[in-house]
Amino acid sequence: MEKNTSVVHGRIKKRKTLEEAHSNPPFSFDELSQDLLEIVLSWLPASSFLRLRSVCKRWSSVSVSPTFKIACSQIPFRDPWFLMVDHELNQSVIFDTSEGNWKNLICPAGFNQVKRIAISSCDGLVCFRHTSGGFEVCNPVTGICRKLPLPDFAQPLHAVSMSFDKDSSFSSYRVVLVSGELPNLSFRMFSSDKNKWEEEVMLIRQAGDSSETDISGGETVYFLSKSGEVVATNMLRSPSKEFSSVLAIENGEEIVYFLSQSGTVIACNLNKRNFYEHPRLLPIYSEYSIDVVVCKGEMMVVVLSEFLETASLRVWRFSKGSKSWLQVAAMPPSMSHEFYGRKADINCAGCGDMIFVCLNSINFSSCVICNVVENVWKELPKCVVNGKAKEFVSAFSFEPRLEAIV
Repeated sequence: MEKNTSVVHGRIKKRKTLEEAHSNPPFSFDELSQDLLEIVLSWLPASSFLRLRSVCKRWSSVSVSPTFKIACSQIPFRDPWFLMVDHELNQSVIFDTSEGNWKNLICPAGFNQVKRIAISSCDGLVCFRHTSGGFEVCNPVTGICRKLPLPDFAQPLHAVSMSFDKDSSFSSYRVVLVSGELPNLSFRMFSSDKNKWEEEVMLIRQAGDSSETDISGGETVYFLSKSGEVVATNMLRSPSKEFSSVLAIENGEEIVYFLSQSGTVIACNLNKRNFYEHPRLLPIYSEYSIDVVVCKGEMMVVVLSEFLETASLRVWRFSKGSKSWLQVAAMPPSMSHEFYGRKADINCAGCGDMIFVCLNSINFSSCVICNVVENVWKELPKCVVNGKAKEFVSAFSFEPRLEAIV
């Protein structure tokens, strides 16, 4: 009897609680102070905030508030967007990882009409190169751009990378150019604070570089493929990846990684002013496609190769202890076999624990995202524009940050 009574009382109590809840007035954001509102909105995904700006004038004004941008800069990480580049070098589509879908990049008029192509990215900014050879840094979310002074260098350009200064709240960045011919490499650095290029710095080959006894990364070697075709080891990259490189912080030192013409990974230590050529992952006479990324804060390479009538797509990291490459992740054979015989080229971009892979050939195109930690691979649905599927050749990752200053 007591048990039944307690149940009845429980129901009565629950009903009263619901009635009390309905009687209370709904919560309103109008009751929040401006500072608290800005803090709350700063935690929203960028796509959600951009949509919510149309709710009212107060929310719209938040996007230009200096204190709101400070609040946004306190967010340690935002789910990345990937700026996509197609065959026509159009750069108006992004893939939003927070919502898992394709979006048109809404930018001011003329943003995509200028003859330029994305070549590097860092946090909330993307660096473009004009057909004239000049550089421009843009925030794709705000559409604000800044043309950089023309750099003065006579040697062939190898790599372009970007980095934000530590503790700058996304207001101070640097652009690094690596140029020269192996083994004579040098770099120049642009400072957004000083608005000028610093003096050229020569890089020396690191002692113990194994490439000194191997074929130099700048030499061309010819060999016969399995089909009997003469193949050169020189890499032919898409224009958007011609000067592609990545920058990683290792033990407090900035290191720029890029691929040599023959596909070896070159590491340039900007602090020690030296460079190192990593051992080859595959024999020089092998046919494969390779790209370098930064994932989980360290340099990795993604390799598409064929062996025994099947294709494999794998991720590798370099062990400095054993001076060898170690496999980190591999696409399931049931997925990678589709790439066999396609002669596809891969171009990749890393951010956090993810690697975005663009696979492209004459009659084939696919985009795949890999979670390196969980070794989970997902092929993305086609991006359809005006009834036609887009074919992307490369992607550049950036965090959608309104506060990133060019």
